[in-house]
Amino acid sequence: MNNPTPRMTSSARNISLGVAGFAAAAVASFLIFQTPGEDCGKERALIGGPFKLVDQNGKIRTDQSFRGRHMLVFFGYTHCPDFCPTSLQAVSNTLDALGSDARRVRAVFITFDPERDTVARMKQYHAAFHKDIVMLTGDVKAAKAAAKAYRIYYAKQKPKADGSYSVDHSTYTYLMNREGCYVRHFRHNTPPKVMAKEIRKAF
Repeated sequence: MNNPTPRMTSSARNISLGVAGFAAAAVASFLIFQTPGEDCGKERALIGGPFKLVDQNGKIRTDQSFRGRHMLVFFGYTHCPDFCPTSLQAVSNTLDALGSDARRVRAVFITFDPERDTVARMKQYHAAFHKDIVMLTGDVKAAKAAAKAYRIYYAKQKPKADGSYSVDHSTYTYLMNREGCYVRHFRHNTPPKVMAKEIRKAF
């Protein structure tokens, strides 16, 4: 199984050479493998790990909360103008395409912008997508730890005069198995029917 290398976005503009250089260095971190473990068995990409966050209803959720189901995990932020809403819509359509098999999957959206993505904000944002998607936020330290565990690239851009800002970030959606181990990733433009087919193969 090939490891994913990060596909970087700029949310509205091309990535600067400096960011691109950082991204090149980040590729190395994706090419690390963990040795066979008690939970994940044979070698798997070193993606995923423990987290403790809060969902859109204010309930504490950890990585253990999702054991027993496959997970579709996507990182982003609610002020994202393009990739995040389209990816979440694709995940929503994938759950619909799975039909009754959707009960075997838990889709999880994790923010790396918790300063703005409060529980109230996440609950409001959640209303636009599939009801079974869980949206997670937390304090800055907890959100950063979750992103690090999943080897997520993101870089906050310089704020505008009004204080608003964008965040450059990778755009993969990760499929994890029932034990929380990496199975595969999907690119941003993967059709929902293809995602559903590949998820069923992992059951």
